[in-house]
Amino acid sequence: MIEVDAEGVVAFTQALVRIPSTNDPARGRDERPAAELVEAKMREWGWRPVVSEAAPGRPNVVAVVEGGGGDGPTLMFEGHTDVVTEGDLSTWTVDPFGGEIRDGRLWGRGSADMKSGLAATLYATRALQLAGPFPGRIKVCALADEEGLMLGAHHFVAEGLTADVDGAIVAEPEAGEICAVAKGALRLRVDLTGKMAHGAMPQHGRNPIPAVGALLAGLGALQDELQARHPAHEHLGEVYVTPTVLRAGSEEQVNVIPAVASVFVDVRTIPGVEHKVVADRVAALAGYDGIAAEVSILVDRPPVDVPVSDPVVAALAAAHRSVTGEEPVYGGVPGSTDGTVLTHWGGIPSVVYGPGGKWIAHQADEFVEVAEIVRCTRVFAEAARRFLNGDY
Repeated sequence: MIEVDAEGVVAFTQALVRIPSTNDPARGRDERPAAELVEAKMREWGWRPVVSEAAPGRPNVVAVVEGGGGDGPTLMFEGHTDVVTEGDLSTWTVDPFGGEIRDGRLWGRGSADMKSGLAATLYATRALQLAGPFPGRIKVCALADEEGLMLGAHHFVAEGLTADVDGAIVAEPEAGEICAVAKGALRLRVDLTGKMAHGAMPQHGRNPIPAVGALLAGLGALQDELQARHPAHEHLGEVYVTPTVLRAGSEEQVNVIPAVASVFVDVRTIPGVEHKVVADRVAALAGYDGIAAEVSILVDRPPVDVPVSDPVVAALAAAHRSVTGEEPVYGGVPGSTDGTVLTHWGGIPSVVYGPGGKWIAHQADEFVEVAEIVRCTRVFAEAARRFLNGDY
């Protein structure tokens, strides 16, 4: 087994958690301090990271570590530096940015999602580098804005940095599951435009609100249709079509028929569901009694479906088996990750695996088991060795 710096990876995770790297300009927060810490660690090891801003204050940090063992494939390790807000502090029993270790757990915002995973990718790569020459290379990537619009991953793809990558391991918390499939996300905005009028004289206007009701009923029927056509996926479950935001009228003017109403829809898809078909169906449902309808696609992240036989998945599974002594458990990502962008826009087979519970992310008292950080670091190092040597 490749020797890893167990104390170092845990301490580095603590240091990352102690940086409140939320995207919150009003409080003077962004990812830059976390990215700078990653960059400094890379330079300490003699790596040559390249820093590129995906947006102001939101840098990507990328280092390529050559194996020195001749030509070979390129493996990408990916993590993100941003975290979601800590929310209401009264719901926490620990300092959300304290990085405290207690009861065998490292506590704090981002401990699971996903600063422990990011730290594990760095320390795994360093361990393999110190273990001796290996063929090919590892591209270690700390990207910005995974929790928002995934600007970092999109920027990475736009810069052409996926062209030489043969496979990617995304270190999101999956509680030991190997996730080669991920749900798709399609977010739509439907604007319904009628004509404003006085509530006492509705005959002079065209009220878009009844169109909202018809659309909501249609969305429910569409979900039923999609679920019947696409049976539940063994790892991802059902297709869901969920209206999440409604806007129309004003509390201050209850006597006014509004001109415009808007409905926001969050669609979660599984392999086999075409996003364009769903968007077109929603547009067709929005037409109602002379009300003009416009559908805008806000987010389009297709589902990921990488075969378990793909080298990057097979190498990870073999590494998990070797390090833990247990057969790998395959699962699915209930949301989307940077791997979605890397696979669909970058053309890279990706798999998600990392320390931390699948359901603990974004919750108060977020934590990761310290032993799991070390174990995942060992699995990542072994997975890289196997992938680069073709031993899977």
